[in-house]
Formats: sequence, structure tokens, C-alpha cells
Amino acid sequence: MKITAQEEYGLRILLRIARHDQKTGVTIPLISDSEGISTAYVAKLTRILRIAGYINSTPGNKGGYVLAQPANQININQVMKVLGGALFSKKFCEEYPGALKLCTNSIDCSIRSLWQMIQHTVDQLLDKVTLQDLINPEHESSALLESILEQQSI
Repeated sequence: MKITAQEEYGLRILLRIARHDQKTGVTIPLISDSEGISTAYVAKLTRILRIAGYINSTPGNKGGYVLAQPANQININQVMKVLGGALFSKKFCEEYPGALKLCTNSIDCSIRSLWQMIQHTVDQLLDKVTLQDLINPEHESSALLESILEQQSI
């Protein structure tokens, strides 16, 4: 399993916006320069995040992007699903049947059980993480995430 570029960059953009002054907002060129991402890709990802309701654009010559809601109310699991979708969905088996119309294991599939368990575990963990938890320096965020993991019964 891999985290896609869209998920990684989208989350980095959201963090960049969260860390910036919420009165003026942060512009696409500033995000692009700060994160080393092309302006076109930043524009694409900010559009996705804006449509999903995570950020708002501020009008005017000095306008930019600000959070649409407080960082402690932005759930990372939901953000990741907006940016890239779930690791496993119920339509997975329909989308990957092989050369046949139906997967030969569609009735009795131990692999499906594994993917469902992984998705459930990831959801349980990421549902407890907010954007606010990631705004801190890495050592603080790491400690906070470890405490969340310890509370999980994984």
C-alpha cells in the first residue's frame, strides 16, 4: 500500500494553510514555493479541498486560502478519503474481477477479509487524528500520535 502524491501533497497544503495567518490567507504561489509543488498541482489540490469544505478562498489582490473550520474539527481520515479514497471499498471486488465479469472468489474470499480488517484499523486510528494534532513540530506530533495508538486496541 502506498500513500499517493495527491494525498501527501494535499495534506501538506492543508497543514501549510493551517499554520498560516488565518486573516490574510496563503496564496497558491506561496504554497507552491514553500512546498516545492507546481502551482498547477497546488491549484488542483486547493480546488479539491475547497469543494470538500476544508478551506475557503479570500477575495482580493492579497487573497488566499484559509481554513473553513477550526483545525481541531478537521478529521484526517475524512481528508485522506477526499484526496484519495479509502484503501478498500465494498466496490473493490467489482472493480478488480480479473478477466472475468465476476471475481472467482466473490463468494468466499479470505483476501477481502484482510483488506476489510486493514481498512477498519486505519479508519479507527485516523478517525482520532485531527489537523490540529499535526500542526505541532514533528516530535510533539509523534508523541501525540503514539499516545493515540496506545489507546487503540489494535
